[in-house]
Amino acid sequence: MRKSTFTAAVTAGIMLLGSVANATDLRLSHQWSNSDVRHKVAQIVADEVAAADVDLEIKIFGSKSLFKPREQYTPLSRGQLDMTVLPLSYAGGQQPSYNLTLMPGLVKNHDHAARLSNSPFMEALEAKMAEDDVMVLVHGYLAGGFAGKDKCITKPDDIQGLQTRAAGKAFEQMLAGAGASIASMASSEIYNAMQTGVLDAANTSSSSFVSYRIYEQVKCYTPAGDVALWFMYQPLLMNKSTFEGLTEAQQAALLAGAEKAEAFYLEEAKKEDANSVEVFKAAGVEIAQMSEEDFAAWREIAKGTSYKAFVENVPDGQALLDMALAVE
Repeated sequence: MRKSTFTAAVTAGIMLLGSVANATDLRLSHQWSNSDVRHKVAQIVADEVAAADVDLEIKIFGSKSLFKPREQYTPLSRGQLDMTVLPLSYAGGQQPSYNLTLMPGLVKNHDHAARLSNSPFMEALEAKMAEDDVMVLVHGYLAGGFAGKDKCITKPDDIQGLQTRAAGKAFEQMLAGAGASIASMASSEIYNAMQTGVLDAANTSSSSFVSYRIYEQVKCYTPAGDVALWFMYQPLLMNKSTFEGLTEAQQAALLAGAEKAEAFYLEEAKKEDANSVEVFKAAGVEIAQMSEEDFAAWREIAKGTSYKAFVENVPDGQALLDMALAVE
């Protein structure tokens, strides 16, 4: 009797240890505040996983509290970080092909961005990520536009001779090709640069235009609308080996949460563009619209500048660029 009681106790202990072993904490890092759409995307995944009750918890470390913004990809690939929401072009130094995810004229609008996320082009990028032991959980793009201190900017001729801030090296190359003078700076510095006459125009994301109150310094705003030049791929990434080490139930909970978060991300990205228009309108700023013809003119300049430089610097750059441009 004693023996069977002892055996039962040992068995129960082993089962308990097994359940504890399956309980997993994942660390997710990002650079934004809790009010940012990218934090909300991460929070949806965390909440859905918690509700699934699969002994898995995602702990979110926002506002650069765990890693600096541009220093998250390497620890993620090494398994020192489990998850991150990251502009993929930040890791362009490790994988030059990622620079294609912040390229002018490659994405026309949010629905086009969603089609790119579900295309052979993205599969090719995900194969590059897999080489670094990284995988995508949630796809997402955010858009941006132009603001002019004294005039509207919709077509290449409008930027000629203006001192301009661009978001990303590829955009600097294209704008310089259109005759702009480039002033490199963080988006947080645009306001003061315009106030002091250093900048005539700026290109950044819809959310940055609003959060940095650029509407106080400009006459005209060209938002992301039916067409836009500036799109930046900012997915929720995960260490691939960490994901594969989870139970089937934990993996299923993560993927279900990711699906819900991705749908939210797409709709909220569209809302951010629309909200920026309302904010600039309320401030008395003129709203301009970029036409399909304007977009095509910008893309022609990009082909001879940004695209050309990318193809020259990335071994399989032409094949990747062709795959991206093939998505209608």
